[in-house]
Order: sequence, then structure tokens, then C-alpha cells
Amino acid sequence: MQNSAPCKSRKFSRRSLLFAGLLALLYPFFTFIGYTVPRKPKKLYVNKPLPLNGVLVNNDYILFDRGNSSWALSRRCTHLGCKINFHEQEDYLECPCHQSRFTVEGNVIKGPAKDSLTVYPVEKKDSEPFYTIST
Repeated sequence: MQNSAPCKSRKFSRRSLLFAGLLALLYPFFTFIGYTVPRKPKKLYVNKPLPLNGVLVNNDYILFDRGNSSWALSRRCTHLGCKINFHEQEDYLECPCHQSRFTVEGNVIKGPAKDSLTVYPVEKKDSEPFYTIST
């Protein structure tokens, strides 16, 4: 005796295929709707003068004050995101993971990193907070 009832697994399969096709067609619309507004810059304040060498190494950034200019660099390597170290004697930055090297301005000296470090603008004052970093 043959069962004349429709096969539920086949019906489910067609429905899921139709749903997946519909999602594929609507993907551009969903990505447009998911657009986010860029976040506002965060302000970081340094309430003490820098050491005599003009460099302050923090957990997230390295602040430089040389001559008449001040700038801060991200400590995140552009290759794989490892934390950059500052070598004061040689005056360069190096990633401990794959030895990418950067100038103190954030430019790549030696790869595997291909992109420069993120440079944050710095506002210098004569009173506290001495430095304001916009990240």
C-alpha cells in the first residue's frame, strides 16, 4: 500500500530554499538599513607634563611632543593588531608579533604591515589638562 500523503521533508526543503532566495535578493536593502553613523571622537586628557624625552607610552596610544608639534599614535599594529612597542634608543616603533617597524610619525619602515599607524590629533596647553587627544 502506498502512502498518498505529501512528504513533509520535501515541502520544508522548498520553503527553506524560497526563504534563502528571498533573503539573498533583499541583502543589499538590509545592508543599507544596517548603516551606522560614525561615532563621535573620544577625548583623552593627559594631566601631567611629559618626561624629558617627550614621549608618553600609554595602554592605547603613544604621545609625542617634539619641538613645536605634538601627536599621538595608536599602539595597535595595522598588520594583526598586536600592541606596538617604542624603542627609545633607536627612535622607532616595533610590533613584537612579526617585527613590523614604524617611524615615530607612524609610517611603515619594514613590513609585513602595509598601512601606517593611526595618528590622533593632539591639542597642547600650558595648564591641566596639558594634552587633549582625540581618538
